[in-house]
Amino acid sequence: MRLSEYVEYDATGLASLVSAGEVTALELTRLARKAHEEVNTRINAVIEFYEDAETVPGFDAGRFNGVPFLRKDIGETEAGRLQEKGSRLFKGCRSDTDSYFFRRAREAGLRTIGRTTTPELGATVMTESILNGITGNPWDLARSAGGSSGGAAAAVAAGITPIAHGSDGGGSIRIPASWCGLIGLNPSRGRVSGGPNNQDESFGRSRTFVLCRTVRDMAAALDEFSGPHPGDPFIIVQPNRSYVEELSQSTGRLRVGVARTSWGAINLEPEVLHTVEATATLLHEMGHTVTDIEPPYEPIEYSRTYTGASTARWLEEAARAMGRTISADTLEPVTLKWYEYGRDVPLSRVEGLQEALRKMRFRVGEAIHAFDILLTPTMPIVAVSHGGIYSATNPTISANEYVETNVAICQYTGVFNVTGQPSVSLPLAQSASGLPIGIQIVGRFGDEATLVRVARDLEEARPWRHRRPQVRAGGS
Repeated sequence: MRLSEYVEYDATGLASLVSAGEVTALELTRLARKAHEEVNTRINAVIEFYEDAETVPGFDAGRFNGVPFLRKDIGETEAGRLQEKGSRLFKGCRSDTDSYFFRRAREAGLRTIGRTTTPELGATVMTESILNGITGNPWDLARSAGGSSGGAAAAVAAGITPIAHGSDGGGSIRIPASWCGLIGLNPSRGRVSGGPNNQDESFGRSRTFVLCRTVRDMAAALDEFSGPHPGDPFIIVQPNRSYVEELSQSTGRLRVGVARTSWGAINLEPEVLHTVEATATLLHEMGHTVTDIEPPYEPIEYSRTYTGASTARWLEEAARAMGRTISADTLEPVTLKWYEYGRDVPLSRVEGLQEALRKMRFRVGEAIHAFDILLTPTMPIVAVSHGGIYSATNPTISANEYVETNVAICQYTGVFNVTGQPSVSLPLAQSASGLPIGIQIVGRFGDEATLVRVARDLEEARPWRHRRPQVRAGGS
């Protein structure tokens, strides 16, 4: 198989070729390495391609039959591998734990071949750090790939692997999916276990899944990664059938709530709004009932869910355990200010966090209860240029400004981390300048099945596989 052929396949397609004996799992790993060597110096998405990637046994079985996979450098861990969280504070740190997520990845036949960039502590919408530099968007290297799973998104968009691990605490899978022209699903709270160390991370706001290019890969990954483990805080309702089987099921007629207005301080760019309206028209033509909805929350409500206190305590404990010091030499400017802010937060505000989350969940739940799905922009704007107010390396931004900018740009994503609902970004359009525009579909809690069927319908009606970023392995 040539590299130009490898980059055309999704994970399901590559696995089928391995099953048919047309290519071996080892050949796929070597092709991924070749793709990495060809494009990574330009996009800076993969910070480590494992030296032993070709010799780790046992990855030519399972649904994915040895398909190359990448791990985001924060969140779920592989025992013995580096995990530096995009931070100088954690430079050289190795995990002693295998996350359930990566146990399942191996059982599914995914071969993890390296780790991808993330902003420091996965805290911003741009993947750039003092430790690892700037990750460029394959569609336009002057633009951000998004964050915090920006390295994963850039690697998949550029063809290094067809699928990669990501995590999402406020949009960190969906944002880079939107800006890099990929599918990014944030599953329901509890659908994919964060165990054994992060079963209910960030009060349930942070979840783990993948970024990929096709709906069938999303469905297959849901089948492989879903399911409870011992110690999980609750067991979510399990699906009636596999998600791959949902691809052949009728969608039915749905009640669709459409967001055509801003939910925060940043206005929608005209091309983003046009894509929302075009998608709403398409869903109406498919037979669904489409109704406009007002913003279901106020930005101040989301702002109250940011305290910084838990981050400050965690950083202090981690630094103490490593024998390191928190300072400007170990944390980036915004992270250091956020640490200092969280360290000084009064106890009364910390105690009120759960109530702030409860109130927001209740208000949003009531506002959108009448709808089976919601249609929103993923991001109000297309990919931004590097640096500026969204970068953690910016020395001028304050802790309060950091919160305000995140609340504004994540206005359609972070709210559903709070509610726990599943939401997926689909690459349904491009701007006049060729930048991807993602559209978000939000489902009822626990109802990934409907999202799979709707995503399939939209992929068939508005296919995106023919679009190519400027930087892509294989020379095509």
